[in-house]
Amino acid sequence: MRKIPNKKECPQVFAHGHLTTKKCNGIIAMKEVIYVENESIMNKTVIDFSKKVDVIQTILIFLISLLVPTFLGELITKIFGASSVIASNSQYIIGSIVNTALVVAAINLKGWKKILGVVTMPSISTILSGYVFGTSSVYMVYMIPAIWLGNFALIYAYKFIMLGKNKNYFLAGIVGIVVKVAIIFISFNLLNAFGIFPEKMVKMLQMSMGLTQLITATIGVLIASIIYGIMKNNKVEAKKE
Repeated sequence: MRKIPNKKECPQVFAHGHLTTKKCNGIIAMKEVIYVENESIMNKTVIDFSKKVDVIQTILIFLISLLVPTFLGELITKIFGASSVIASNSQYIIGSIVNTALVVAAINLKGWKKILGVVTMPSISTILSGYVFGTSSVYMVYMIPAIWLGNFALIYAYKFIMLGKNKNYFLAGIVGIVVKVAIIFISFNLLNAFGIFPEKMVKMLQMSMGLTQLITATIGVLIASIIYGIMKNNKVEAKKE
């Protein structure tokens, strides 16, 4: 694998912190551009937080991503009753909170490890708990890769479009929502074509993997926009350490 040049070795191939296609020791830095830019994009945040704030918000987002899908459904059922409107629609509440966490993670957290943690936690806890999809959760194991990819698409849309290209918050949200829902819905239908899911559950699962995903992702983007607005208005303290 070709070594990626650094600024000390090849200052001429860098422009505004990114690699260009200029030569360095006879090697054109072409393929490395994508790698370096992706690395920088995943480290972009809307505010350069202090180390203390970064740790606190990382823990909070991780806890939300893990605990909400695992316990909130059962909690809602116990409080309002299994036959209540709120309990029967708990997946909308849970999904909206999870998507809010994904968007907040996209604009506030940096680094692949943190992002991948937020991407993978919700679906794993949902499968284990069975609270969102009820008895069909066992079949959702087949959907985990698509859900992970969809969640990552939503986050990456914000990293690339809003933070990387300095475009509008809602433009990034629309692109992220469309791509996420498309990935999950198309993947479900492809798996269903092979008879993975029981026929009696297909209609319900199709709704969960399509319209429900669209609604919860949209609500998550809207809620996160309020958090984003508060952050901008309050001018959260920039990183000092």
